[in-house]
Amino acid sequence: MGSATSPMMQQFEAAKARCPGALVLFRMGDFYELFGADAREAADLLDLTLTSRDKGPDALPMAGFPHHQLDVHLVKLVAAGRHVAICEQLDGPVSTDGKPTKGLMRREVTRIVTPGIAADESLLDPSRVNWLVALRPPRPGTEGPVGLAWIDVAAGRFEAAVVDRDDVVDHVLRLDPSECLCAERDRHAVAELLRPAGGRPLTARPDWWFEAAAADGALERALGGRRLEGLGFELPHDVPGVAAAGAIVAYLEENEPAAVSRIDTLAAWRPGLRMEIDEASRRSLEIVRGAAGGRREGSLAAVLDRTRSPMGARLLGEWLSAPLVEKAAIDDRLDAVAALVADAALAARLAATLSGIGDLERLIGRVVTGRAGPRDLERIGRAAAILPDLHALLADSGGLLADLREGLDPCADIAARITRTLREGCPVFAREGGFVRPGCDARLDELVELASGGKAWITEYQAREIGRTGIASLKVGFNRVFGFFLEVGRSHAEKVPVDYIRKQTVKNAERYTTPELDERQRQVLGAEEEAVRREIELLDELRGFVAAERSRLDRAADVLAAIDVLVSLADVARSRGWVRPEIATDGGLFVAGGRHPVLESLLPAGSVVANDLTVAARPPGGGAAVETPAILLVTGPNMGGKSTFIRQAALVAVMAQAGSFVPATSARVGIVDRLFARIGAGDDLARGASTFLVEMAQTARILNRATPRSLVILDEVGRGTSTFDGLAIAQAVVEHLQSQVGCRTLFATHYLQLAALDRLPGVGNVQVLVKQHREQLVFLHQVVPGAADKSWGVHVARLAGVPAGVIERARDLLLELESEASPARGRPPRRAAAGQRSLFD
Repeated sequence: MGSATSPMMQQFEAAKARCPGALVLFRMGDFYELFGADAREAADLLDLTLTSRDKGPDALPMAGFPHHQLDVHLVKLVAAGRHVAICEQLDGPVSTDGKPTKGLMRREVTRIVTPGIAADESLLDPSRVNWLVALRPPRPGTEGPVGLAWIDVAAGRFEAAVVDRDDVVDHVLRLDPSECLCAERDRHAVAELLRPAGGRPLTARPDWWFEAAAADGALERALGGRRLEGLGFELPHDVPGVAAAGAIVAYLEENEPAAVSRIDTLAAWRPGLRMEIDEASRRSLEIVRGAAGGRREGSLAAVLDRTRSPMGARLLGEWLSAPLVEKAAIDDRLDAVAALVADAALAARLAATLSGIGDLERLIGRVVTGRAGPRDLERIGRAAAILPDLHALLADSGGLLADLREGLDPCADIAARITRTLREGCPVFAREGGFVRPGCDARLDELVELASGGKAWITEYQAREIGRTGIASLKVGFNRVFGFFLEVGRSHAEKVPVDYIRKQTVKNAERYTTPELDERQRQVLGAEEEAVRREIELLDELRGFVAAERSRLDRAADVLAAIDVLVSLADVARSRGWVRPEIATDGGLFVAGGRHPVLESLLPAGSVVANDLTVAARPPGGGAAVETPAILLVTGPNMGGKSTFIRQAALVAVMAQAGSFVPATSARVGIVDRLFARIGAGDDLARGASTFLVEMAQTARILNRATPRSLVILDEVGRGTSTFDGLAIAQAVVEHLQSQVGCRTLFATHYLQLAALDRLPGVGNVQVLVKQHREQLVFLHQVVPGAADKSWGVHVARLAGVPAGVIERARDLLLELESEASPARGRPPRRAAAGQRSLFD
């Protein structure tokens, strides 16, 4: 075993050469074994015992686990970002040169699993799309955009884009891929590029995969010769993205060839077709993942998610991550939600029907890759069977719901074929047999009857032997240990014929066999094996039939997911009393009685204080004063609700443009093209960046990318440095947004001096009210016009439990500092822009 030249180790080494970089699970009898470096790594990851059959310093390490634990350990390995090659022990022992032999079982790599191409249900998060991303940066020493491509292998969704280098991280974080691909030559450059994305699993493949010529060939094979120009690509501009897409196809051909047939098209991603939300903003606003542990709990998606299917939950996350920016499309969604809010009975019937569809999208992917078992196909049949009911329920609907109904193929023939073939309660694995419905196949029925012993034959044979022996109590039995037997009570031992052969002694009886019974047993055992083989043949035929109809089922899955999301949004809106927002093409954002949707879901009904919001974009620089500001400066104490107020404004815009009703008494939302939220920051120790540097980098991105149609949410800009540095930066940021951008901005700050900027056109003040009762501070959480005159920091410190002595000393120091403060003392005067008042004057 320890010899690296033994025939079995040669098989292992061949598997390693076939799958470089993968952990090889090498099947040996009832165990999967790992050897050498693979064994050391797996022992750490899976908590396995590291051992060796040999002794000494050259002993080959090995580790293993029982074959039935494969799924459990595969989940751990893929979650750790590892590639896994499964080398199975196949029938038919062969020698190393391929000739038959008695000693060595034939073994081959039958499956390769990587984080990006994992398709098994146990390996995937049902609420999250499992993206595989490829990156193709410009050649070293050159400038240019980066080619990106991404695919959901389980669903066959495939897109490509060319993006600016500065936007790569946001794209990658938006997709949150399980695995990234790059060329060998670009490994270090891409790793550095993705460092802000948290170090994604990175797989380097041959450089030539990422060349245009190789990509053209790969995409031609995958797309059936369709021209890229016909799919919306503009060449040569899109060549980097196309090259990345070609590399993905090559990767699938190497590791999961069947998945290539899942690809129907390659979509060209273009900026400006969805609301752009960078990762810092998405994280700050907790749109799809909460702050605690990065899970969905505590996020906006969790509040809105009452979907009945995993694919509906995934689609909801996509709608919220990239809301629409076209008024007509937004209104179509809102019309559909409004119709379902108004017709609660229809929504309830749709919800009940959708509860049975399961994850049709990923089940189809398993069919295409040839790994769908009997239970998977049964689930597809169950989902297909409800399509006619959904079709009928939407018969009187209009708008988007009518369009969805029009695109919903009832797939009655698919449901009928599956139902006709499979019985209810199918096993997971085909090897167990017993999943084909009786009456489906005449030959199988004969084999099943024979394999069960043949009740008619048993009855006839038993009657014949009773007549021959005169033993009325004689009976024919069968069990899987001893096969067929004739059981005779001991009181009739003298009547047993001489041709009976004693087989087993049991209490008060003897069991016998006869040559005729032995022959029947041989027929039965052969029939069992043949029946299982026939069932597998029928399963393969059914799988092939479903795979051939996958385009119809894919379209049905898309429609079902969209209906599921719309029903979910309507359910939440109705139960919470939310209202339909009016969508406008101007730059307004007007919310009456707005509440934070997540906070409202966590607190008792009616306990969240509602607040109004009025902002409207205006031409940069201003002009004459107007009543509606573009920039609102929000002041007030910590814990007063400033951050909640500005966050809920952003979430209202996201919800409205995603097609959801909003938590308010009324709302009018001017379409937002880009949403920026800088709320809190932390050190980036890996890159040597302090909290303040991270904050300034995020602020710089906002100032450089915001447009007049954007919505900017800023919280405590400048707090990470000295008071006057921070105040100066904060004022300069507000002035830039007012004079150069003109977009809607909510700016929460403790710099009370900034209130003076309301002299600028388009800048206004609101404050979060607080009430002091004796020594107690009461937070009212009400937002009203005007500027706060105190920060109440010492009072908040007292609420936080700071020792009384510290609080008293802080009060004394505060009075002293306030009496002596003179911001202009000791510094040269600042030159203010014409017509502006300097904060330092």
